[in-house]
Amino acid sequence: MVYPFLPVFARGMGVELQSVAFALSLRSAAGGAGPLLASFAESRGRWLGMMMGLLMFAGGCGLVVLYPSYLTFVAALIFTLLGNFVYLSSMQAYLGDRVPYNRRGLVLAITEVGWSLSFIIGVPIVGWLISRRGWQAPFPILFGMGLVAALGLFLLVPRSAEVSELRPSMLGNLKSVLTNPLALFALSGGVSFSLGNEAVNLVFGVWLEEAFNLQLAALGYIAAVIGFSELGGEVLVGTFVDRIGKARAVTIGLVMNSVAALSLAWLGRSEIGAALGLFFFYITFEFTLVSLIPLMSEIMPKARATMLATNVSSLGLGRALGALIALPLYRWGESSDLISGILACGLMTLLFNGLSLWIFNRLKQQIAHL
Repeated sequence: MVYPFLPVFARGMGVELQSVAFALSLRSAAGGAGPLLASFAESRGRWLGMMMGLLMFAGGCGLVVLYPSYLTFVAALIFTLLGNFVYLSSMQAYLGDRVPYNRRGLVLAITEVGWSLSFIIGVPIVGWLISRRGWQAPFPILFGMGLVAALGLFLLVPRSAEVSELRPSMLGNLKSVLTNPLALFALSGGVSFSLGNEAVNLVFGVWLEEAFNLQLAALGYIAAVIGFSELGGEVLVGTFVDRIGKARAVTIGLVMNSVAALSLAWLGRSEIGAALGLFFFYITFEFTLVSLIPLMSEIMPKARATMLATNVSSLGLGRALGALIALPLYRWGESSDLISGILACGLMTLLFNGLSLWIFNRLKQQIAHL
């Protein structure tokens, strides 16, 4: 919810726009602890990892409920992100243990529908709440929903004895991933992809508000458009990724995402064109991202939860680096006579997507079954 309402949160808390961008960068950097926390799921079980993640998420939202301020906002961003890392990697590993690789793309794509629905339904509601009750209004609801999700997990999802008899230590799991050259190579591709896309992801709310003077409700509607595009990306993954192969799907997604990022400057001459460009950008982003998850899940099956958590963390590292660069790059483009702000960010996406494309093509040559 922070990305589309970046200027709104900044005004609500009485801080500069760059301060909120810095908070997002700090949040992503703190995600470096995600793999260590998520390796808990490798040592103690996927179910407990999922529960731990949900409670961390709820606790982070609860901080703003208790004392709304910029500092608790930053702390909430960090705790909800870490909870997200732990939950996602544990949930994906839980399903990875049960679903054959040739069907895993479909199953994981279904779980990713939650992301698109959060944009289609959740973000417009967040905009409505903020417009009536202030920037802190969504946090009590998110706190309650986190607790409800934890209760649902407790009552509905069966625990299972998937813990290794060797009971590897948390540090041991993480070390096994970080000393595997193939895993590191794959993770670097995720960093590059995430870094490049953050250039557009972080500034699109600022761009829309400044270029078209969009108000809060309109930004919520744009977020819903993004949600439908992400839903489309997930449907495409569920339909095609198991048929064409995960690595090939990632390659196709990176190429199309690069085209979409560059098209924003041309399509963004009108509000409808900007919405269409963002739809194209996010459907290709989501297709690439969701195709990447089952690919990563098979690189180190014996440390699957830790590998998936490290993947999420590496994506967070890319976002952290991208968040530091995106807004200054956008401002530079806006002040330049040669290039617009959104085109400057699109070129950054193209550069890092190209690097990621080279990495995953090399990975495909080394692991043919991917």
